[in-house]
Amino acid sequence: DGHRALANLRITDSCADNADASYRRACSVQPDSASLWLSWFQHHAISKNWARASEVLDSITAGVAVHDSVAMARIFLRSESGDDSLIDADFKPFATRGDPGFDLCHIRYLLRRGAAEKAAAIALRQIEGPQARSFWPYLSLCWRLLSDPRAAWLDGEPIFADAVDMGMSTTDLAALADVLRKLHRLKAPYPEQSVRGGTQTDRQLFFHPDPAIQKLRAHVVGAIRAFASTLPPAKSGHPLLDYPRDQALFDGSWSVRLLGGGHHASHTHVKGWISSAFYVHLPDDMGDAPSGCLALGAPPPELGLDLEPYRYVMPKAGRLAIFPSTMWHATEPFAEGERLTVAFDIAIPT
Repeated sequence: DGHRALANLRITDSCADNADASYRRACSVQPDSASLWLSWFQHHAISKNWARASEVLDSITAGVAVHDSVAMARIFLRSESGDDSLIDADFKPFATRGDPGFDLCHIRYLLRRGAAEKAAAIALRQIEGPQARSFWPYLSLCWRLLSDPRAAWLDGEPIFADAVDMGMSTTDLAALADVLRKLHRLKAPYPEQSVRGGTQTDRQLFFHPDPAIQKLRAHVVGAIRAFASTLPPAKSGHPLLDYPRDQALFDGSWSVRLLGGGHHASHTHVKGWISSAFYVHLPDDMGDAPSGCLALGAPPPELGLDLEPYRYVMPKAGRLAIFPSTMWHATEPFAEGERLTVAFDIAIPT
């Protein structure tokens, strides 16, 4: 954990080239530590630096290389880096273990190969387990590709999402923007974040005592309660609807500042229940639509799927977009200027 934290701190301070130096030293001192080697590999895999990830795996000592976890890491590397020689049979030795990370890798491989039905079968086995929320987003993609009516059951028809103009004054928004800009101290985003071409604050934003932030918090609590009250009746086993509607506790809150050309890669927030994007400040001209828009239901482009987003949300200062945390979402690049937002996850109700 310490090496991972240090590497991430170096990345956010624009020292990415030497970010993994402590991993290198540690693995030379403890060459038989499988957990160290695999953490070093994951550091590069998260950043999609496949060449460096491959170097780590190739450097693993003979005593560690025999571990099944290393063999699974090699399959993950080949799959995610686009190795065309990889075939479905390569997954077979580990396919029945039910390892969530390996199954996600297998699902993504199958989706790239157009085998949505096989991918769905793996995901369905996992939604009964503790990592279910990681698999619902992939089931959505599978069911949409298969024209399965369960896609509408899962995502809604129309989708379970809303865009609410919060009625905040231009003075309030300007004051909030000034506060947020001072909190963007990092020079680069953390590698596991979706931010591209900008920065994200690194603490619980809604714990900040500034009155402008607390005023926004009060507004969004009311908006989330109102959204939850309009959802359809409870559905057993549903990742959004099978929960009480009277809670609005924050699991995480942060701000994102994007500059020209910046965007969010398609992602989900599987630890949350309901997620959001609140627009604080926007460029005067973001470019032709859908530039700068929030794309709900946008599949990860690296999967190569023939699926359009369910909906584009047009950003507007003072507008709050609300959607299920397990729904894929991305932000389209925009031309120039500054796009300043606040986002948060509502915790899964208990």
